[in-house]
Amino acid sequence: MLGFSATMSLYLSMAAFALAASITPGPVNILVLSSGVQYGFRPSLRLVFGATAGFCLLLLLIGLGLHQLLETFPHLTTIIQWAGVAFLVFMAWKLFSSSGELGKGDTNSGPSALTGAVMQWLNPKAWLASIAGMGAYAASGAPTLIWEFTAIYFVVCFASVACWAYAGAFLSRFLGDPSRIRIFNRVMAALLVASALYLILG
Repeated sequence: MLGFSATMSLYLSMAAFALAASITPGPVNILVLSSGVQYGFRPSLRLVFGATAGFCLLLLLIGLGLHQLLETFPHLTTIIQWAGVAFLVFMAWKLFSSSGELGKGDTNSGPSALTGAVMQWLNPKAWLASIAGMGAYAASGAPTLIWEFTAIYFVVCFASVACWAYAGAFLSRFLGDPSRIRIFNRVMAALLVASALYLILG
């Protein structure tokens, strides 16, 4: 049984891992940033929640033994990779072809929570981060550690990804008209395509 000091050190280490993995640039954060620009902070929280919940569900299932499925059927990794590439290219096309019209205040516009969750599940890097995280903090398979790590990750991940939505909403003040939003979205689309290429070549 860990003492209070050791327990707090473990929790802080878990939070630091979650922060490093969640706040760094990636396909989901790029999409959230773009959503913040076009739709505002609050409507983008739906996407933020979906991405967070999707990843944490994956993290939890990995902790409970899902990683063994990849070890048994390694070709599933390739399937996930190519499905992820296809989904990233699809989302890039949607951004590239966007009209650039601001949709702030329309709670039904913008990417859905499901979009964020699907992007996480089709991202091989999310699988690797889940496996690495659970391997580092819950290798014993203790259910308590698995659930604690997942809960801490949810809070940190939500806050981290929400920062990207807020940054996008802040940027929208300077982008203003649809023509500038279109240029911004096309830059974001190019970054998503670059992410897809990274999945293929990385």
